[in-house]
Amino acid sequence: MARVFLSLGSNLGDRWAYLDQALRRLGTDRAIRVIACSPVYQTEPWPEQRAARERWYLNCVVEIETELAPRHLLRLLHEIEAGAGRTRGGPAPGEYADRTLDIDILLYGDVVVSDHDLQIPHPFLHERRFVLTPLCDIAPEFEHPVLYQTIREILDQVADTRSIAPYG
Repeated sequence: MARVFLSLGSNLGDRWAYLDQALRRLGTDRAIRVIACSPVYQTEPWPEQRAARERWYLNCVVEIETELAPRHLLRLLHEIEAGAGRTRGGPAPGEYADRTLDIDILLYGDVVVSDHDLQIPHPFLHERRFVLTPLCDIAPEFEHPVLYQTIREILDQVADTRSIAPYG
């Protein structure tokens, strides 16, 4: 079983319901065991700053154990996103769009994958406070397999100044 960390985010529609739906779906899959979930945060969209509040995300990080290989897990996550109305396509690479549900594989144990459609660790993990803060809530001492720093150390050094606050 691999120890995996996922980032969940939503900024369209009933954001809370989409996160809850994703967590319930992860919890019912026989190949996945949900270990921990961070608190939910309300965050400014990345890479924007000073975006209107109605475009802000709800974000959390979930720790799971799974038997699924990274590519099989990615396929399942895309199915969960599609079940929440997420459509793929849209903006060009490097551009971002609002979404009902976004689930990213942040870390998959100490595995490193670098393909055109799957990169583990997530290539922007170390730059995003909205991911690092909830990840640090549940795994502060987990070591990044490429940077060889703990999540707490990375968070302490992040330059991202976008707003993040506990939700609810």
